[in-house]
Amino acid sequence: MATASVAFKSREDHRKQLELEEARKAGLAPAELDEDGKEINPHIPQYMSSAPWYLNAERPSLKHQRKWKSDPNYTKSWYDRGAKIYQADKYRKGACENCGAMTHDAKSCMDRPRKLGAKWTGKHIAPDEKIEQFELDYDGKRDRWNGYDAASYAHIIERYEARDEARKKYLKDQQLKKLEEKNNKEDEERGDSEDEDFEDALKVDEAKVDESKQMDFAKVEKRVRTTGGGSTGTVRNLRIREDTAKYLLNLDVNSAHYDPKTRSMREDPLPDMDPNEKFYAGDNQNRVSGQALEFKQLNIHAWEAFDKGHDVHMQAAPSQAELLYKNYKVNKEKLKSQTKEDIMEKYGNAASDEILPRELLLGQSEREVEYDCAGRIVKGQEMSIPRSKYEEDVYINNHTTVWGSWWKDHQWGYKCCKQTIRNSYCTGAAGIEAAEASADLMKANIARKESVEDTPAPVDERRLATWGTEVPDDLVLDQQKLAEALKKEDEKRREERDERKRKYNVKYNDEVTPEEMEAYRMKKVLHDDPMKDFLH
Repeated sequence: MATASVAFKSREDHRKQLELEEARKAGLAPAELDEDGKEINPHIPQYMSSAPWYLNAERPSLKHQRKWKSDPNYTKSWYDRGAKIYQADKYRKGACENCGAMTHDAKSCMDRPRKLGAKWTGKHIAPDEKIEQFELDYDGKRDRWNGYDAASYAHIIERYEARDEARKKYLKDQQLKKLEEKNNKEDEERGDSEDEDFEDALKVDEAKVDESKQMDFAKVEKRVRTTGGGSTGTVRNLRIREDTAKYLLNLDVNSAHYDPKTRSMREDPLPDMDPNEKFYAGDNQNRVSGQALEFKQLNIHAWEAFDKGHDVHMQAAPSQAELLYKNYKVNKEKLKSQTKEDIMEKYGNAASDEILPRELLLGQSEREVEYDCAGRIVKGQEMSIPRSKYEEDVYINNHTTVWGSWWKDHQWGYKCCKQTIRNSYCTGAAGIEAAEASADLMKANIARKESVEDTPAPVDERRLATWGTEVPDDLVLDQQKLAEALKKEDEKRREERDERKRKYNVKYNDEVTPEEMEAYRMKKVLHDDPMKDFLH
């Protein structure tokens, strides 16, 4: 019985569940709610990633697959920059040895290194920094603008606005100042007019209009499709579309070349046309006129200045190059005007209204001058001596004559003091007398020396036959001693040839007898003797 009642109870529960679902479908019973209090769609399984297209897909799912609920531990706050929490009155153990703060050590201290740190002085203890720890979520860790205060950008906007206002005010003041000066000049020339007030007001309005146009300089017109591709901030090669194109001005195939890529035609397409009637004479006309010519001259000046050693570069420092070029032109004009003034001061000015002196107007003579076919003077006037490129009549070191004015014994010198040393100091007549006296003394010494050499003193001609080069005739030698000396010389030479026969205890005698010297001379080998190989 117990089993039947349990089975019946389960069937009853099952029937009630089916009835409840049917009632919910019909809208007669409340819907089932989930953990968040939202209705659960019974037709959508909770493990599916997305609902089928034929079911209601308004509700999210996959609660078990992704972290769909935000973690309450995550935060979006940021560090409080520069915040301090506590400032001690004396140094604490474990604090920074430099500034005295407890939140960092001396190695990571950002304060200025003190000569004596707070650990030793106990003064000027720095406050402790506020240390914060944040647990950021996935997006917070990767947010580059996390912690950025948008209000900090306001001072940059204010600075640029102040600059624009100052520029507008300056331009307006300049325009008004120019108009006032122009009006003052016109009033001085033509006098006062009746409608002066009206014209001034009109010109002021025009100045305001010009100012608004000039303030449009920051506007950049973009041109997307260019000949080189990409976009650019400048507009080039614009023309009125009703004008005739360059390549249609002259249809001759041999006329000026047209480059379609750069839209340029450098040469003149109509060279034979009247210049007053044609409106286009080629792109090269723009290269040799206006600011292009000035820029070209500026580049040439920068190159020449760099070649001459000046540190100037047109691309690296254009302002410096332009300033040097302006100074160069000013100095050139000054030099040119100075040269002109010097020439006019020396030779006069024929174009001026000054009356020439009477000596020049009536400066006539009866002297006859004869010229040849080349224009050279042949007779009647003395030839002018050409001036040398070297310095002339320059006296140095108190000399009264130039170097080379005196010649003696194949040497050049000064005539004033008769010295042959180029950089010598002039001694005048006293130097000449001293030089003559020294020359006379030298001549006397030479003459005395020659007289002494003519009468030589008698010399003792004793020759030692033992060491002399020639054997005297009166030399007497002992034949027995000579034979012994020859034997000793032979033994000595054999010992020199064979070192093994040389004795250990060798005794030498420095005293040489005439017989030993004679034996040495008889045994000596003469290397210049052609028969030396046949002697032994």
